[in-house]
Amino acid sequence: MTEEISQNELLAQRREKLDTLRSKGNAYPNDFRRDSLSSQLHESYGDQKKEDLEEKKIKVKVAGRVMLQRVMGKASFITIQDMQGQIQAYVRSDSIGDEIYKDFKTWDLGDIVGIEGTLFKTKTDELTVNAESVSLLTKSLRPLPEKHAGLVDTEQRYRKRYLDLLTNEESRKVFKTRSKIISTIRTIFEEKDYVEVETPMMHSVLGGAAAKPFTTHHNALDMDLYLRIAPELYLKRLVVGGLEKVYEINRNFRNEGLSTKHNPEFTMLEFYEAYADYEDQMNFVEEIIVSLAKRVFDSDSIVMGGNNIDITKGFERLSLVGSIAKYLEVEEDKLSERSFLEDLAKKLEIENADKSEMTDGKLQLEIFEKGVEDKLIEPTFIISYPKDVSPLSRTSDTEPNFVDRFELFIGGKEIANGFSELNDPDDQAERFKLQVEQKASGDEEAMEFDSDYIEALEYGLPPCAGVGIGIDRLVMLLTGVDSIRDVLLFPQMKPK
Repeated sequence: MTEEISQNELLAQRREKLDTLRSKGNAYPNDFRRDSLSSQLHESYGDQKKEDLEEKKIKVKVAGRVMLQRVMGKASFITIQDMQGQIQAYVRSDSIGDEIYKDFKTWDLGDIVGIEGTLFKTKTDELTVNAESVSLLTKSLRPLPEKHAGLVDTEQRYRKRYLDLLTNEESRKVFKTRSKIISTIRTIFEEKDYVEVETPMMHSVLGGAAAKPFTTHHNALDMDLYLRIAPELYLKRLVVGGLEKVYEINRNFRNEGLSTKHNPEFTMLEFYEAYADYEDQMNFVEEIIVSLAKRVFDSDSIVMGGNNIDITKGFERLSLVGSIAKYLEVEEDKLSERSFLEDLAKKLEIENADKSEMTDGKLQLEIFEKGVEDKLIEPTFIISYPKDVSPLSRTSDTEPNFVDRFELFIGGKEIANGFSELNDPDDQAERFKLQVEQKASGDEEAMEFDSDYIEALEYGLPPCAGVGIGIDRLVMLLTGVDSIRDVLLFPQMKPK
């Protein structure tokens, strides 16, 4: 109760200060223009000698949020924070005037201010702005979290990301790095002559991936629509149309649970190239991962979960059943026997293992996901997926029950999914029909029959291969973060 009263008193005090500001004129001015950022000043002048700075009399205008205060009688120090870092300012009454200094002493932590002055260095050799004028630009009506404690409540960090960013330098660094990763991805694809495109986020037919969708309603058309679970079928339509190398950085929505690896809306990089197969795209994905580490971090390795992962020595490639045999220490030949698969699934506590709708391929995939996936720490491509769990992939020329597909795992997490595309319209139509049957049997993640896509295939889709890479998980991988919520500015949360 005492803490609550104290908080209310603080809010009331700041409100009173705002009322005073309003009585004097515009309490929220927008007439200050900064010309310098903190890190630029430190980089340009941080190594210069005191005498040189005094001689040059470098004028600057800086602005930011007050993060530290040492308010004294006639002279004070404050530290302000801008988008690049922090810089100190020295404020004296004889420089800015007694009346303004009197007002300045009432300013609070969190207030946003503008400062104009000259650069100098203090006795402790800290680069500082000697203020000649100061302006209060925005009054902060709520106190910031305690400087040393910050936002220790993890849930509060996610719900109030703005406070997390204000008080947590590491959090700011992660999201700046995320932006750098995405811009570097665009550079890589431009260098490879890919065309960036945008496709619809509301679909009338469910397709592109096996997932339960979110639905919405379009009033003008009086029809239900699905929020996009994947852009795949639209991107391949563009390949039919002659855009032979396309990519999209897109927002997808899947009506699934929340976890450290899943958020119902997420960002995906998806790309397609004509006259390429899944092996070509495996090589390209490996190139992308290595290139991002080099260009963004200047590194040949990734640190994840305490593991230092060398990404330059070549990624391992294993078949799906081969990986089960290796990591669960069973005979690979046994993994084609139904009874053996059911027994193994039950040992792993996989539900409905003996149900008829749980095909052999689905069982193999469930066993892999439950028993193998989190063991794939070193970069590993899993290839040769069962046909019945890959409705859009091209059938292998040598193994008719499997498809030319891969998934990349690093640090026990799926990073990429790609395959040689199915471009036979009749084969695709049959697989859509099978998906429709599965949906009728209660599979909420099964796709619908997309007749327009079949028509597009009938005009001719060149031999091609496509890949999806989860941007959120990729950022987790490259920054060494364990939870997807730490790389999403505003993760989905349960209502309070």
